[in-house]
Amino acid sequence: MVQFERKRKKLIALKRIRFFYQEVFWGFIIVFLLLLLPLFLLPVFVGEGTLLYGILFYVLRAILVFIGIPLLFPLSNILFESQKRNVILEEDVSPAFGHLKLYKMSKKNYKYQILYGFLIFFLVFLPIDFFPYLFIPETVAYQGLVIGLVNTNYYLSPYVGYFVFLISAIIIQISVSITEETITRAFIAKRGSENFFPMSAVIISSIYFGFGHLAYLFDLVAWYPVMWFFQAFIIGIILSLVVVRKKWILPAIIAHALNNIVAAHTIWNFWQGNSFYVVAFFVYIPLFIIGILFTIVCLLLVWPLSSVKRGISNGFAFFKTYFKRDSEEITVGDTVFRIIFDFLIALIIFLMGFIVMI
Repeated sequence: MVQFERKRKKLIALKRIRFFYQEVFWGFIIVFLLLLLPLFLLPVFVGEGTLLYGILFYVLRAILVFIGIPLLFPLSNILFESQKRNVILEEDVSPAFGHLKLYKMSKKNYKYQILYGFLIFFLVFLPIDFFPYLFIPETVAYQGLVIGLVNTNYYLSPYVGYFVFLISAIIIQISVSITEETITRAFIAKRGSENFFPMSAVIISSIYFGFGHLAYLFDLVAWYPVMWFFQAFIIGIILSLVVVRKKWILPAIIAHALNNIVAAHTIWNFWQGNSFYVVAFFVYIPLFIIGILFTIVCLLLVWPLSSVKRGISNGFAFFKTYFKRDSEEITVGDTVFRIIFDFLIALIIFLMGFIVMI
């Protein structure tokens, strides 16, 4: 009996470890090597710390990450062909093609993908960001310091006018969102769900996303990044569920980019010497009003309320499967082991990404 229990736990661990060393490890190495290009070549052509340097830095990162992740899959299949032969699914003949399909928009669904993105922004991102700013105003100053002083973020400087700031913020934050969603949701969550228990992939990617925000502790010690960890973890679960279940990455990119653009307004205004209440009045409150109206229009003209309830119910049902026994689990101990091991794998992936500066 003990021997069988050990075998089950070994199988749970092996699937996640295999995903890490066959795909995540090599994916991060490829991305790291590609990201060395802008890191060393860009300063040759553009002065570091300038507005143009920051814009080009983030745009090139997004392009190279978008290119790098699909390159991983044929490399992984070549390196681990003998090991993968018995575990690759028939539909996984071309994982790179499956990855790129996440970015596909058709005439039938592109409107729905865009609407999903705006709804996630209005209903999830906006309140999760706004209320901590409102009730813990010190977070604005902290965020302004740890983000605004980075040499690639000159667009947040008090010396930059609003129009230039806005254009820069749009370009940079779309690029940042493509980079982070490609790695976190399209790669770790979606690809992970094809290798082991799907909800585990959702949780692992969300913990990884949370650790990315917790890492601000290394820049300036304070407790705020702990709060950001839980914010990012919750948002990560929602975005990962959309990507894994709908096989769409565009809604996550749209919602993420919109949120970052709004947050950039908070930081820019901080460096301009404006109170957060100014940002709340001119940015957040109008967006809340627009969000309410937008949601009502969607319920009346796009999705009936019953359809929305069914979608939310299905999402919660999918989430709750994480705390139930998987097909490979027999005892509660197996489930507890899986949950603990998911956290450890997420930590290992984060440390790997942190080391190679992803």
